[in-house]
Amino acid sequence: MLSLQLLEGLEAGTDEAGRGCLAGPVTAAAVILPTDFDVPLLNDSKKLTEKQRQFLRPIIEDKAIAYAVAHCTPEEVDAINILNASIKAMHKALEKLDPCPDHILVDGNRFHSFKKIPHQCIVKGDGKYQNIAAASVLAKTYRDDLMIDLDRKYPKYDWKNNKGYPTKKHRKAILKEGITPQHRKTFRLLSEQLQIKF
Repeated sequence: MLSLQLLEGLEAGTDEAGRGCLAGPVTAAAVILPTDFDVPLLNDSKKLTEKQRQFLRPIIEDKAIAYAVAHCTPEEVDAINILNASIKAMHKALEKLDPCPDHILVDGNRFHSFKKIPHQCIVKGDGKYQNIAAASVLAKTYRDDLMIDLDRKYPKYDWKNNKGYPTKKHRKAILKEGITPQHRKTFRLLSEQLQIKF
């Protein structure tokens, strides 16, 4: 069972999705849950099936005191690097929350202060706290939906299945078709094996 929250008051959990992708945005969510929130299925989104994540999303949205989702574009990732873009996306999501939280729990070990609100970084926090787990589910599902939409515009990269992650099929499509405006140009888009042409 995940812990509900760390401190008293309105506590927001925040997490991101898409950090290791070659294409698409990095997406973050922030969630404030009520103290009586109790959904045993909720866990780190990576430990859930796609069907479970889609089942949980409307429950989280319905029961949350507040939630928000935000993106940082591939251009932003290239301009400020993926770590800073991940934190910026979290800030964008936190900015949208109404009411504003008294405390922030962040998945991971790096964060920049937001509006002087106290925060705590929790390594693997999405497997420890419900508000971070809820944020991980929202970030993942919203980003997946966006990548499925982008797949209709760029079908050769198989984003509906790989969601922009560096699969063999994705990298082979980059080698054959080149890159799109959705690709992160500062990332290593091709493995050394695919760069060798015989």
